[in-house]
Amino acid sequence: MLQKLPVDDTEKFAQWLLEKYSFHGETIMVAPAGGFYSNPELGKKQVRIAYVLNEHDLRKSAAILKDALEKYKLEFNL
Repeated sequence: MLQKLPVDDTEKFAQWLLEKYSFHGETIMVAPAGGFYSNPELGKKQVRIAYVLNEHDLRKSAAILKDALEKYKLEFNL
């Protein structure tokens, strides 16, 4: 599933998640959607999300994503 996020560039957001963000010692990984389009600009604000987790882990991942988006927006004044 491709999902639009309220960020400036999902490549930067994905890198930030892995290098600088932590939620109680955990983070999540997202796939920037630019590679899913013939014109990568179309996916600049989208990520691919795969739902392959059990319900508990899926809910935890959603909470982590919500927190990450809030902190990213504050850090980068979005």
